[in-house]
Amino acid sequence: MKQGENDTVYDVIRRNIKAFRKSKGWTSAQLAEAVGLSHDFLRQIESEKVRYNFSVETFYRISKALEVSMDQLATPQS
Repeated sequence: MKQGENDTVYDVIRRNIKAFRKSKGWTSAQLAEAVGLSHDFLRQIESEKVRYNFSVETFYRISKALEVSMDQLATPQS
């Protein structure tokens, strides 16, 4: 899915999680371990195909592990 006006907040967050994770040089397995999630669960969160929705608690834990604010994860990047 391309970025667009029909994106949900989950679409924005999942793209940002992946982008911030990669900017830290982490694999999805490394982020999953830092957050205390299974690797498969984190891959589902990042997946544009599965489009798994996640809790605010999970969102918070991911933002802390990536050392970015929840606002940064929820704001569309240009």
